[in-house]
Amino acid sequence: MAITKQYLKTKPVCKVTFTVPAADAKKVAVVGDFNNWKANKASALKKLKNGNFKGTLELPKESTFEFKYIVDGHYINDDNADRYQWNDFAGGENAVLEL
Repeated sequence: MAITKQYLKTKPVCKVTFTVPAADAKKVAVVGDFNNWKANKASALKKLKNGNFKGTLELPKESTFEFKYIVDGHYINDDNADRYQWNDFAGGENAVLEL
């Protein structure tokens, strides 16, 4: 898994690209505070020929978000998250993205 951040000089946002290696998966989405934990068309990652799923979101700079991936219905944390945060509602840790 990989997360890349591209800070824009002209806007107060950061383009965050999420890459998830999941060659056997049918659907992968990224959900979190930034989209009310809803898997929808905007949060779906596109499958590439190499088996990775990839997508980019524009998120506000100087913000912190909890997130997870949904891979074929299973919630998964990113190994490359900035840190992890316990979430009582989920009963486990969420990955955290710091921009």
